[in-house]
Amino acid sequence: MGKTTTAKIFERFGCSIWDADEAVRRLYKKGGGAVNLIAEKFPTAIVNGAVDKSALREILAEDTDKFTELNRIIHPLVFEDRENFKKTNTSMIQVFDIPLLFELGIQNEFDATVCVLTTKEEQRRRVLSRQTMNEAEFVTILDQQMSAEIKAAKSDFVVRTDTLEMAEQSVKSILEELRRQEKNA
Repeated sequence: MGKTTTAKIFERFGCSIWDADEAVRRLYKKGGGAVNLIAEKFPTAIVNGAVDKSALREILAEDTDKFTELNRIIHPLVFEDRENFKKTNTSMIQVFDIPLLFELGIQNEFDATVCVLTTKEEQRRRVLSRQTMNEAEFVTILDQQMSAEIKAAKSDFVVRTDTLEMAEQSVKSILEELRRQEKNA
């Protein structure tokens, strides 16, 4: 959708960024907090002491019910990582890049929510061009998530990322509004 690019724009304008996907990457790497827990449930997903995301995706593609087991392992660890960021970060505006914000029902933990989106065609093109997953894996992940349209309707702000200029202008407008609200609080 353009979440990473949008997060970088927020960062350029002085915000601190916490990225859920990056937290998961830290948890999956050798010595990461999720490795042993995942090894207990999905032993074939561990390669050289780290979670092999390709192997894990294959396991999940065979049985989508295993997403629930994985989420029971990962979500508490990601929550702990996010809380540590909150406690140690002193930026006026903190941005939390959480793809499953609404699915997890944690949107009320934040002062405002922003939905980043582009067309379905562009989303598919961007994801598949990275060559980190195939079409079937992409569809499986989409099936686990709430639609972008529903997320946009639930959000306080929407950032369209069809072009970089659109995204930058949206971020500027959001930050102006948030700063105005802060002054009036």
